[in-house]
Amino acid sequence: MSKNHVFRYGFILVFLGIVIGIIISANFNMTDQIQADSPVPASPESQISETINTKTLQDFSTAFADIAEKVKPSVVTIFTEKIIKSRRSPFFQFPFEQFFGEDFEKHFNVPQNPQREQKQFGLGSGVIVSEDGIILTNNHVIEGADEIKVRLLENKKEYVAQVKGFDARTDLAILKIEAANLPKINFGDSDAARVGEWVLAIGSPLSPELAHTVTSGIISAKGRSGLFDPGQYEDFIQTDAAINPGNSGGALVDLHGNLIGLNTAIASRTGGFMGIGFAIPANLANKVMNDILTKGKVVRGWLGVSIQDVDEDLAKALNLPNTNGVLVPSVQEDSPAEKAGIKAEDVIIELNGRDIKNSSELRNLVAATNPGTNVKLTILRAGKEKEISVTLGELPEEQPLAQQSPKTSEKIGITVSNITPALIDKFELPVKKDGVVIIEVQGGSVAAQSGLRPGDVILSVNRKNVKNVTEYNSLIGEVGEGDTILFYVQRGDGKIFVAFAIPS
Repeated sequence: MSKNHVFRYGFILVFLGIVIGIIISANFNMTDQIQADSPVPASPESQISETINTKTLQDFSTAFADIAEKVKPSVVTIFTEKIIKSRRSPFFQFPFEQFFGEDFEKHFNVPQNPQREQKQFGLGSGVIVSEDGIILTNNHVIEGADEIKVRLLENKKEYVAQVKGFDARTDLAILKIEAANLPKINFGDSDAARVGEWVLAIGSPLSPELAHTVTSGIISAKGRSGLFDPGQYEDFIQTDAAINPGNSGGALVDLHGNLIGLNTAIASRTGGFMGIGFAIPANLANKVMNDILTKGKVVRGWLGVSIQDVDEDLAKALNLPNTNGVLVPSVQEDSPAEKAGIKAEDVIIELNGRDIKNSSELRNLVAATNPGTNVKLTILRAGKEKEISVTLGELPEEQPLAQQSPKTSEKIGITVSNITPALIDKFELPVKKDGVVIIEVQGGSVAAQSGLRPGDVILSVNRKNVKNVTEYNSLIGEVGEGDTILFYVQRGDGKIFVAFAIPS
């Protein structure tokens, strides 16, 4: 082939390459322009996905609305009224009056000013648990109230409520209104509720105008204790559903509309909602309610040991493998624990196969178990595991509440308790069994004026023997304004009579 032909073919090939390159480049530019400027129809798969997501959210929203509609009629608003009496203005006081309290006028013949009555109002919530008018609420909602009224949602009708009983240890109270065919709530299993589950809180926060407010959240934690009062049985469900003052006693429900908790408290630096609320588990509330309604008091199991948590220093000193369980520093004489063979320095790590994390958990589990129940404890003794069966007794320090007459008790001015090993040690009591011990006397009360003091043991009221708080409350309830009451009292190694009239 001649050089001219070679050159010609080479030129043609180069020209074709340039043309093809331009065409390919133009196609790429067209693709980019289409993607940037022209809307591309969504694929069928993405449309289906969007439809499914929207439908799922709508179903979730509908479920919340259905639960709220179902449960709201079972939640009531509670109004309380308390009369507070006062004499002089708090801005005016005689010298040294603070040292004598209400006795100042008597000691120094100061003319007495007429008492002024002021009404103090309270607001809370409650839950209808029976069609014939039994209502669960918090004890702190109705404590000390002279009048309690309950307002229903459906007809806005108000009823005067009667206190059937209360338990300060769990902050629960049971009310009764005279009504029928009420919309009761169903109890759920609070033990089966899981952290992370969705819940709704329903109550009357802040004012009556906000009655039956519904808020949502999740269960943030379970078994919270040691938060407010070490003398109480705390086993709270923690939730981030909005709870505010006035919500106390309202319902915490699961996605089936079942009651799993009674809203009780908030942890707050401002007094308002901060995302940390607490509810009494429904299982605990149900047991307390049934005990009070059927037995007139709350019956709790009793082991008879003092217990404390195990920290790293204790674990090291006692050669324990870890800090699990609770340590037994002492065992009470003639208690179920002593009879079963539990000893000081034993570490309780399980109860009926359930791990024990701290002393509050063991205390709550034992208290929630009926007396007479046989439980299996797993303990560590000298580094070895050992199983011990214990038949629980009845906690001897309970204060039955159903027959108490709050007005009469308040006018006397004393607080009493059953005799317990702790009170025997505290007041060095010679009485070990029958009677009730005075643990508090209000300054200026008729009890204080008559000489009664903490540590006195009341053996009889109006010549009738007193064995426990139940009998004491019953006898006190028989005494009215203006009546004279006679106490037979053990003080130290001696006995005295104390008599005074109930003030009007």
